[in-house]
Amino acid sequence: MTRRPVPPSRAQAASVQAPTRPSRRPQVDVRDWASGIRLSGFMVIMLSLVVLGAWVLVPTLGTYIDQRQKIAALEASVQVSADEIEALEQVRERWDDPAYITTQARERLYYVKPGEVTYLVDNDLDPASLPQEQAPVSDELEERPADWMPQLLRSVAGAGLAQNATPAE
Repeated sequence: MTRRPVPPSRAQAASVQAPTRPSRRPQVDVRDWASGIRLSGFMVIMLSLVVLGAWVLVPTLGTYIDQRQKIAALEASVQVSADEIEALEQVRERWDDPAYITTQARERLYYVKPGEVTYLVDNDLDPASLPQEQAPVSDELEERPADWMPQLLRSVAGAGLAQNATPAE
C-alpha cells in the first residue's frame, strides 16, 4: 500500500518558497491527489443511496412543481370568475332600479311615454368627418405607366390611412 503524500506544513512551505514570488501557491499534482482517494464499502453504499435518492426524488419534485403551477393557475381562474360574478351581480342590481330600466328602454329600443314625440336625426355627422365626394368618372381612357407596383402600394396605403365618417358625440 502506498501512502498518500503529506502536504508540507506551513513553516516548511514558507521556508521552501522562492523569495521572488511570495504570493504563489505550490502546485499540486492531480495524479498524486487522485491516487490517494480510497473508497471504502460504506462510502460506496452511501454514494449509491444518494444517487438512488436523487433518481427517485427528481421526478417527484418535478411533478410537485408542475402541480403547484397548475394550482396557482386554477386559483387565478377562480379569482377571475369571482370578479366576473361580482360584476354581473352589480349589473343585475342596476336592472332592479326602475329609472335604469326606463333609461335603457328609451336609449336602446327608442320607447317613449304616451304623448311624447321623438325625433330621429339621420346622417347627423359633422361635415368635416364625412368622406369627400368622388370626382366624376371620365369617358376617356388614359394610358398608365407599365410599372403597377408603386400604384398598388399607394392604393393600399391610401386605403389604410383614409378617414372614416364617425358620428359626432
